[in-house]
This record gives sequence, structure tokens and C-alpha cells, in this order.
Amino acid sequence: MTYCVGIKTREGLVMASDSRSNASYDQVNICRKMHTFVDPGERVFVLLTSGSLSCSQSVLTLLRRDFDQGTGLATAGSLYDAARIVGDQVRRVSAMDRQALEQDAYKFNVHILLAGQIRGQPHDLYLIYPQGNPLQATEDSPFLQIGECKYGRPILDRGVRYDRTTLEDAARYALISLDSTMRSNVTVGPPIDLLVYTHNELEIRRQRRFMDKDPDLLAINAHWEQALRKAVQELPPVRFGAEETPD
Repeated sequence: MTYCVGIKTREGLVMASDSRSNASYDQVNICRKMHTFVDPGERVFVLLTSGSLSCSQSVLTLLRRDFDQGTGLATAGSLYDAARIVGDQVRRVSAMDRQALEQDAYKFNVHILLAGQIRGQPHDLYLIYPQGNPLQATEDSPFLQIGECKYGRPILDRGVRYDRTTLEDAARYALISLDSTMRSNVTVGPPIDLLVYTHNELEIRRQRRFMDKDPDLLAINAHWEQALRKAVQELPPVRFGAEETPD
């Protein structure tokens, strides 16, 4: 299983992913799910992948080959165009592999988060579905998730706001969201990859991998757990009858 999240704010973008890959209960591996395509000063793309590892690797190989040759993502005029280019490669791999997979009862399953910026264009965030069609993050819905989403979503729903959340806070929300998912689902696990992109940087300056026992990650998780328990203790008491009054 996988959990990846992208957050879009007025200031820029935050992308985070786990690195656990499961082929079965007794075959658990580590695999990077964050991939970058950068032409410094011109364009930055960050892709997070979930689903079939073999299919996502094929999509990334095709995208990388074209990018290195100056085509594909290297020629996209906007993030929407880039999302369509990624979707075209998803459909290409689907055409090659879907029939063989599904005749043996394997589902063609590739979801991709695409974020970044092209010089002169706004930064943006998209989700590309297995059918190749893109969904854009909006100011009202400023984050997108793929993989095991449900455990990490509540904190994002309550906290992330496009126009008020700083990039530093968005990075904290992303890490807490991943921590919540890892606590509730053993198929999601470290290392954790985190990338923070500021609008108009047009290069990657802040990227980090958190290993299992990283002291900074452990400190954030411990502080969050303590703060959550304290907040619960400070909530108004639960009343069970009209005669009860708060202290």
C-alpha cells in the first residue's frame, strides 16, 4: 500500500510520500515514490505514485526518456498540459499492459500526483487517474491524496487552508497526516520523503528523507501526540443530563 499527499497553498507546494511497497504480506520492500523532473530556472515537476509498481515504473521511464530528450514534460506550456502529458503516458502503458494484467485477475492501477511550476505560469497540483484524466486542486480543496487516504485526511480537512496555511505549517500537516496513517495501517511506512517548493523558485531547494528513527520526525510525532491528548483533556465535559452543569 501507499500514502502520498500534495498540498497547494498561496505560497507554494508541499509533497510527501511513504516508501513501503507490498507485493504480499511476506514481501515488503522499500521503494521511492517521489520523482522530480527539473530544468532549473524554467520548470519543476514533482510526481508521487501509487498503485502497481511495475506500471508506475513504466510510466516514469517513458516520461523521463522524453524529458531528457527535450520532449514531453520539457515542452509543456502549463501544468494542465503537463498533467495531460502524464495522462497520455498512463494510457500508453495501459494499452500495453492492461489486457495481460486483467486476464490474470490483476487490476491496472496507477494514480499519480503531479505538482510544480513552469516559468511565467502559476504553481499547481493535479491528480491523474488510471484512465489518464486529471483532477486539479483548488482553493476550496487545496490538497490531494493517493493510496491509503482515510487515516490522514481528517487533520488536513481541519487544518489546511489555501490562503492562510504557510508552507512551514503545510509541511507539518503533511508529516502528521503520514504519521496518522502509519499508526493505523502497517502497509504504509518509512522512509518518508518530503519536498517543499516556494512559488517562483523554479528549482528544488528543500527536500528531505526521514528514516524510521529520525530524531526530528520522532520529536514532531511525540509533540503532536502530547498536544492532542492535552487538547482532548481541555474540551468541555460531556453532559448526560439536563441537571448537570459545567464546573
